[in-house]
Amino acid sequence: MTRLSVNINKVATLRNARGGNLPDVIQFARDCERFGAQGITVHPRPDERHIRRQDVLDLKPVVTTEFNIEGNPTPAFIDLVCSVRPAQVTLVPDSADQLTSNHGWDTKTHLAKLTALIPRFKKEGIRVSVFVDADPEMVEYAKKAGADRVELYTGPYSELYDRDPEAAIAMYRPAAEKARELGLGLNAGHDLNLRNLRAFITAFPWTDEVSIGHAIISDALYLGIEETIARYLERLKIKE
Repeated sequence: MTRLSVNINKVATLRNARGGNLPDVIQFARDCERFGAQGITVHPRPDERHIRRQDVLDLKPVVTTEFNIEGNPTPAFIDLVCSVRPAQVTLVPDSADQLTSNHGWDTKTHLAKLTALIPRFKKEGIRVSVFVDADPEMVEYAKKAGADRVELYTGPYSELYDRDPEAAIAMYRPAAEKARELGLGLNAGHDLNLRNLRAFITAFPWTDEVSIGHAIISDALYLGIEETIARYLERLKIKE
């Protein structure tokens, strides 16, 4: 079964909007795990507008499932990840002022950079996932760079799914199948939600993990976080 990793950035955004420690990001991570989440994802950015460096340090001894830290591999990010040693690092080509991740790596152009970088994380026992667009060539070059997994950027999937579900699946099939062919683990993330998640997992049941934040936190405003996580876990069960 595909694992659900909850991205808790938006919880930190709410906390930071008012100051203080409400909501408590660390307790929220504990509760997500208690309600069935199989991983916690954070994406610390240089401006600390949501998850802060200290949050990452505080989460390390708390997270009992898989801890995934994603971000642009700046020197500060690399140092933080290597000191915390999460289960997984997801390398994302964000600019410093980017609102949210909206494209994957050009792994062919940045092959030398990624090839030099990935062993630094592997030396610390950290699994490396590379964030890529749904392009089989980008998947192939992620493999050449030494990645353990790729995470397919699913923003375009979500946008197309509401208009044409079959076309949305077809757009992602070549990249998802290329990952399986090459022996790469497959993750997915961005704009996956209760409407479109099951179709993706049914089409690509070899998906190892989905990382979902914005939709989960938004749904939790109406459903509560316990019920929301239960519904996402139910969507990850492939119906025969």
